[in-house]
Amino acid sequence: MKESLFLVSKAMAIVVNFSSQALRQSTFPRAMVDLALYPLPFKPSRQLEQMRTKKQPNRVAIKRWEKNKFTDNRGVSSIVSSSNIDSDSISGQPSAADTIKLFYECINEKNPKKLGGFISEDCYIEDCSFFNPFNGKKEVMHFFDLLMRSMGQNVKFIVEHVCEGDGLTVGVNWHLEWKQTPVPVTRGCSFYECSVEGEILVIKKARVIIESPLKPGGVVLVLLKNVTLIFDEFPQAAEWLLKSPDVIIQSVMKIYNMFLAPFINPLVASYVRIWEFMAGLFALAIRIVFYISKMLFRS
Repeated sequence: MKESLFLVSKAMAIVVNFSSQALRQSTFPRAMVDLALYPLPFKPSRQLEQMRTKKQPNRVAIKRWEKNKFTDNRGVSSIVSSSNIDSDSISGQPSAADTIKLFYECINEKNPKKLGGFISEDCYIEDCSFFNPFNGKKEVMHFFDLLMRSMGQNVKFIVEHVCEGDGLTVGVNWHLEWKQTPVPVTRGCSFYECSVEGEILVIKKARVIIESPLKPGGVVLVLLKNVTLIFDEFPQAAEWLLKSPDVIIQSVMKIYNMFLAPFINPLVASYVRIWEFMAGLFALAIRIVFYISKMLFRS
């Protein structure tokens, strides 16, 4: 009898323990889910609010950094944390685009001293209006000095678009205006490559393309049509020519220098001199007309 009562009580204890464990396993995940879905409300402390307010300037610094669009040499935007941003980057070292804008402002202000700060010592400028490029700061500054003198006091560069490329390269679309009136045949594009010297950006290379007063668009289209017809008729020769154009150009230049250059170069030089003489006569005529009109209006 005692043994049967002992077995019954032990069985009841096992059932109670099993039910309590099952109850715990079923209610604990439910409680965790309820806690995750409905978190307990809490009021942030003053210390937490102060930490949040202290982080606000860093957020502003990151926005300013992203606004400046600093890029590395591969043209990929640099991602920098707020702790790595120093005061110089926040205060704003001029970017390549800003440097070129300031460069044109110096030309418009006719300030050669300030303009020289944007030119590197080994600056190289290729202007398509001239036969020879300008190499070195001395030649470049002489060119810009002549340019500013030729512009007078009322002609200004108007920068239309500034596009910043990979690294420190900038493309500019501009035209000239006289007292806010566009001057005909003065549109152009310039491409600049800047470099860092000390703590400033300077212009290292530039290429200037100016609108031509002659418009040989029809002639160019006719030449393009004829060349494409020849390419279609002789595809193998066209592929060889397009794959190795340097060899063809070098051979043509050798033939030109041997047979044609002694006759054509003097003609081209005399042609340029004639145009320079005509331009001088035209400028002299304008000065004479201006002087006569000035004397008549005074009287």
